[in-house]
Amino acid sequence: MVVAAAVGGAVGSRLLAALEQPSQIAAHWRDLLLLSGGKTIVGGLIGGLIAVELTKRRIGVTERTGDLFALPLAVGIAIGRIGCFLSGLDDGTFGTPTALWTAIDFGDGIPRHPTQLYEIAFLLVLAGCIAKLEVDERTTKVLRQNPERHPTEARRDVQTGDRFRLFMIGYMAFRLLVDAIKPDPRLAWGLSSIQWACAAMLLYYLPDIRRWLTPRRPLLASPYDPPGSRSAC
Repeated sequence: MVVAAAVGGAVGSRLLAALEQPSQIAAHWRDLLLLSGGKTIVGGLIGGLIAVELTKRRIGVTERTGDLFALPLAVGIAIGRIGCFLSGLDDGTFGTPTALWTAIDFGDGIPRHPTQLYEIAFLLVLAGCIAKLEVDERTTKVLRQNPERHPTEARRDVQTGDRFRLFMIGYMAFRLLVDAIKPDPRLAWGLSSIQWACAAMLLYYLPDIRRWLTPRRPLLASPYDPPGSRSAC
């Protein structure tokens, strides 16, 4: 599965990067080396996810396997964005011109959105949320085994895989928004290829988003439940 994630990520990152430049594809469709030169994080994440899910189905693995990667991915991408920021205009990840106080001149005399710094800040917050969710998951497991020990906390309900889902949903939602202030070519309806990919992933995770937004029911009945309440188990 690790190999599948690596191969799928490599293919996905280059494929989506190529789709960012439709005119370049049309002009150089025979030059595979040129078209495979770019890379994008969103494409890598999606490609890795697809490859892993297909591999798991092939070998019969049904358990969730992404939680261990959620926190390292968030921190790793944040560190990588430091390099993107220091590369300036050459990296191509900067934002559109702006007059906001956050604007930075990358060397061409035009103040722009430092979208790399926005992403670093967001990812650090997301990493904190993932770490908190890991604590909640451990609490949920304890409560399921010994609900009488912590009756007042019996309303937690964190499932295996939620940490990776939180990372993917959070990052895709952020990129859908922040890429709107990047000077990338628009594929259709004012959205870039990366934004369309992010929107597709949010639709994929829509059942999980709905589950999170649904009011939590108690894991097990406790002395603090109101009369007539029912256990979720």
